[in-house]
Amino acid sequence: MFLSLFLKGIIIGLAVSVPLGPIGILIIQRTVNKNRISGFLSGMGASVSDAIYAVVAGFSLTYIIDFIRIHQLAFQVVGAAMVLFLGIHIFFKDPVTDLRKYRRKGSSYFQDFLSTFLITFPNPMVVFIFLAVFASSGVVFQMDNPTQAISMVGGVFVGANSWWLVLTGLVSLFRHKFNLRVLWWFNKIAGVIIVIIVLMTFVFTLVEHYSI
Repeated sequence: MFLSLFLKGIIIGLAVSVPLGPIGILIIQRTVNKNRISGFLSGMGASVSDAIYAVVAGFSLTYIIDFIRIHQLAFQVVGAAMVLFLGIHIFFKDPVTDLRKYRRKGSSYFQDFLSTFLITFPNPMVVFIFLAVFASSGVVFQMDNPTQAISMVGGVFVGANSWWLVLTGLVSLFRHKFNLRVLWWFNKIAGVIIVIIVLMTFVFTLVEHYSI
């Protein structure tokens, strides 16, 4: 039972993380501009956020889920604003300045982890993805039996981080090919892609919200 739930969790974690949204672009950008560890720890920040919402969904914590439903649009506005700011920030980043700063002070890995967590956590819509997946799998955690929760959520965390490990590893293989001019263009392109994804998602959300 434990192994079965753990393997299901790994699959779910991979399914949630593999689609390259704004966070995926951010992790690639940090891997290219800094190093693989910076990119991986950034991904881990997103994985921790996913794990927390997996717990909320798995235990069917009604009060939290109802609160998210009621304030759904507000959460999405805040989350979109934060990621939009991130995209604009990346667009205007100067790789020369960043490189000098990195060589002088090194990379703050905790800051990389925390910043991604704070960007992803205000987007609790992920909890509804986990609700749908757990419901289709017939998984409901019991408060008096935390073993199920530990195995499933642990699997989600491992699955998500496995993808970030693979992604940052692949990007790191080609990192040496990026000179300063390429990095400058990469920041511009990554920033534009993040902004476009956020705006398109937000417009779609508004249309869906007001058409109900």
